[in-house]
Amino acid sequence: MTTRWIQPLTLLLVGLLYWQLVSRFSGAKEPWDANGYWRIWYPGSLVLSALAGFVLQRRSWLAGVIVTFAQLPVMWVNTGFGGLLMVGATILCILTVPAVAVSMIGGRFARSRAGGGKADGAV
Repeated sequence: MTTRWIQPLTLLLVGLLYWQLVSRFSGAKEPWDANGYWRIWYPGSLVLSALAGFVLQRRSWLAGVIVTFAQLPVMWVNTGFGGLLMVGATILCILTVPAVAVSMIGGRFARSRAGGGKADGAV
């Protein structure tokens, strides 16, 4: 298995662990039902996405998707497969937009520090 796959899989495991810990610490079955989700946990996932984007660099956008969508398996394990799972996936698509943005910023910052950024702003 190459680094191309190890990094995203590792990030998926970190994301799953993060959201499961959010559920456990808060007592909520679904991470977004946790107390402080909008003040602590979701912003924390954005920081995690930015850091992971820094590591992934050229595939930085993937970090935001992986970290945000890691909530879905946690919800599925904690609550079971229900009719609202598709609604949850739709909401996660919306929550992914800011996470992708910050992860891309992290990746662009990493590339600029390494001298690999393009002057025209292309990703």
